[in-house]
Amino acid sequence: MNATSQIHAISGPIVKVAGPTDFSMQEMVYVGHDQLIGEVIAISDEETTIQVYEETAGLTPGEDIVGTSMPMKVQLGPGLINNIYDGIERPLKEIEKQSGYMIKRGINVAALDTNKKWPVTMKVKTGEQVSGGVVIAEIPESNAVTHKVMVPPQVVGEVVEVVSDGDYTVNDTLVKVKHFDGSLTEIKAYQEWPIRQARPVAERYESTIPLLTGQRIIDSVFPIAKGGTAAIPGGFGTGKTTMQHQIAKYADADIIIYIGCGERGNEMTEVLEDFSKLIDPRSNAPLMERTVLIANTSNMPVAAREASIYTGLTIAEYYRDMGYDVAIMADSTSRWAEALRELSGRLEEMPAEEGYPAYLASRIATFYERAGYMHNLNHSEGSVSIIGAVSPQGGDFSEPVTQNTKRFVRCFWGLDSNLAHARHYPAVSWMNSYSQYVGDLSNWYNKNISEDFVADRAEMVSLLHEEDQLMEVVKLIGPDILPDHQKLVLQTAKVLRLGFLQQASFHKIDATVPMAKQAQMLHVILYLHHRAKTLVQWGMPMSYISKSDIFNKVINMKFDVANDDQAVFENYYQAIDAFYEKAMEENG
Repeated sequence: MNATSQIHAISGPIVKVAGPTDFSMQEMVYVGHDQLIGEVIAISDEETTIQVYEETAGLTPGEDIVGTSMPMKVQLGPGLINNIYDGIERPLKEIEKQSGYMIKRGINVAALDTNKKWPVTMKVKTGEQVSGGVVIAEIPESNAVTHKVMVPPQVVGEVVEVVSDGDYTVNDTLVKVKHFDGSLTEIKAYQEWPIRQARPVAERYESTIPLLTGQRIIDSVFPIAKGGTAAIPGGFGTGKTTMQHQIAKYADADIIIYIGCGERGNEMTEVLEDFSKLIDPRSNAPLMERTVLIANTSNMPVAAREASIYTGLTIAEYYRDMGYDVAIMADSTSRWAEALRELSGRLEEMPAEEGYPAYLASRIATFYERAGYMHNLNHSEGSVSIIGAVSPQGGDFSEPVTQNTKRFVRCFWGLDSNLAHARHYPAVSWMNSYSQYVGDLSNWYNKNISEDFVADRAEMVSLLHEEDQLMEVVKLIGPDILPDHQKLVLQTAKVLRLGFLQQASFHKIDATVPMAKQAQMLHVILYLHHRAKTLVQWGMPMSYISKSDIFNKVINMKFDVANDDQAVFENYYQAIDAFYEKAMEENG
C-alpha cells in the first residue's frame, strides 16, 4: 500500500510534511488534489521535504501527498526520437493536443505512445540464456535510428517465451525470461530507469577517438573525444546556441539530445523551430529523425529545470547501451545551477559563493562524469559526449559555475565578445580555451590524418600565442619598430585567423569541413610561412613579401577548395613555390 501524508507547509516548489512518514529518499510522490508530480529530497524525524515539479500555486496545507514507492523514473523505448519533452519527460506535442498551448497542472501524459504499433523483428529464441543489455528485438524507430530492445540490466535467466515478428505496442510483452529461482520477468519494448542513477556498463574506455564536428577551431585546435566533456562559456550574443547547432548538425554522433534548460521561452521556441528545419547532411532527411529535444524554459517550474539535465542524461545512456554515439547539448548549465540556488534558498541551506549551494561543484561533477566511451553490457561500444553551454553574467568567467565547470571538463571553448563583435565566428578565443584531449588523440591523428598534423597544430598554436604577445608591443609603439621576422609572424597569424579559425556557418563549402581538408589547409598555411621565413632570413624585406597576393589566395582557399577535391591543394604548393622563386630572382 502506498504511503499517504498531508501537506504542512509550502514555499514555492518546496512542500513539507510534519512528523515521521513512510516515504523513502528520492521517492516520487503525487502532491495535492491535482496530483502534482514531486520527489522526496530530505527526511528527518521532524519533517519530510518534497520538491514539486509543477506550479504549486493554489496548494493548501492539509491536502494529501501519495507515495508511489518508486524513484523518479523515465520511460525508455521507441518513440523518444523525433519527440519534444519537458523536464520530467512529458511529451509537449501530446500535451498541446489535450490542453492547448498552456500545460495544465497535474496533467498525466505517457512519455511513449501506447497505441502506436511498431514493426518488431525478434532477435532471440526460446531456450537462450540472456542477461542485462542483450538485444532481444529491433524496431525501425526512424529512417536514421534502429531501436534495439534490450533486456533490463538486472535481469538474468532463460528465454521461455518469444512472440513472432510483427506489429506490437510498447505495452505488449515480447519475451518472458525465467530466472534461476523460477520467477518470470516479462520484457516489453520499453523499460523504466531512475534518472539520478547512471545505467551500468561493463567497462569505461579511454577516450582516444575524436568527435569530429566539421568546425576547424574544434577539430584541429581544441578537439573533443567521443565520450568527452566540453564547456562553451560566453556572454550574451557570443554564439553559444549557434555553435551548439553546428555541432549537433555536423558532428559524427548517431543521436543528438538537446536539453534547453532554463532559457527564455522565445529563445527556446526559436531553437525548436530551427531544429525542425535542420537537414541532416548524412541522409538529407530532417535532423529530428535522430534527435530528442527536452524543453524546460525559464517560466516553467524551477524544480523541473533541475531534473531536465538528468532526464536527458538517462535517455542518452539508454541509446549508448544500444551501441550508438550520443552527443548531449545542454543549454545552459548556468540556468540549471540557478535552479539549484533557488531550491537551496527555499530549503534555508547555508549559501556558499554568490548564493550557490555548497554542493554546486559535486552536482556539476555528477553531471559530467556520466559522459564516457563505454564497453556496454551487450559487448557493443557506445559513447555519451556532453557539451554544456555556460552563461556567466556579464561574460565573467571567474563566477562560480564557470570555474567549477572548468574543474570537471577537459575541453573549454571560451567565447570572446570582442571576436563576436568583430563578426569572427565561431568566436572561440584561442588564448582562453584549451583541450586536454590532444595527447589522447595524437595516435588517431597520426594513423588516420597525417603524421605531420600534431606538429603542425603545435606550431599554429605557438604562432597565435606569439602574435598575442607581439600585439601588446604594437599597441604601444606601432608595428614599424618590429624586426621583419616578427612582422612575418603577424602576417601568418592573420592568415591563420581569417583563413583557418574563422568559418562561415552558412557557406555551402565552409559550413562543415572534413578533417583531411583541415589538415591540408593548415599545412599549406605553414608551408607559406616557412617559405616566407626563408626569404626573410636571406635579407628580403617584409614590405616586399607582404605585397604578394599569395597571402590572400591562401586565406580564400577555404571557399575555393571543395571538400571532396583535395587534390587542388597541390596547386597552392606550386603557387607558393612560384612566389618564392620569383622573389629570389628579383632580389638576387
